Amino acid sequence: MIKAVIFDLDGTLLNRDESVKLFIETQYDRLNKLVRHIPKEKFVRRFIELDDRGYVWKDKVYQQLVNEFEITDITWEELLQDYLSQFKNNCSSFPNLISMLEELRFNNLVLGVITNGKGHFQMDNIKAMGIEEYFDVILISEWEGIKKPDPQIFKRALDQLNVTSNECIFVGDHPDNDIKAAQNVGMKGIWKKDIQWNNVEADFIIDDLGELPLIIENLR
Repeated sequence: MIKAVIFDLDGTLLNRDESVKLFIETQYDRLNKLVRHIPKEKFVRRFIELDDRGYVWKDKVYQQLVNEFEITDITWEELLQDYLSQFKNNCSSFPNLISMLEELRFNNLVLGVITNGKGHFQMDNIKAMGIEEYFDVILISEWEGIKKPDPQIFKRALDQLNVTSNECIFVGDHPDNDIKAAQNVGMKGIWKKDIQWNNVEADFIIDDLGELPLIIENLR
């Protein structure tokens, strides 16, 4: 009997690729007087390359940008602080997010989030998306002191939701950090398709969050 669903955040609920592109374009526009010697398309493209879909923290990204583009009117620390304070204003959710969460809650499922990342930053993004109220548990790696794919962070979420692993589904976009890691602790793993990977061994595969409620209803 499925009683709980736990989600990854970036790439699963938050359309991170779209959010990053939107943010860096607006950052360039806001700080145009300081970076206008760099063509906008070049600045945006290089940021996205260095960011490596979030796997490189932004201190290193901005240090590299400042060096490469010879930015002298603003420091990398100031650019990073701007990122930390402004990214939340550019969060783009995947389609059907709210309606999916509403339906799962209506069906008396308890919900959680496990995400790697910085505590305040990730929580700001969750709040900006308007979804904090739907979750009974939100675990962010910086605050927990452990990160996916460590099984302990999954077990901690299960304990706090008061469910066993076979009563819980995990939904994520990363084959190893999300799907395999969740399966290793006994949860079913639902992979939200990402073009970066192929042939992911998941219990179920979805293209759209709107597909989730029916899958879970059938499992129940």
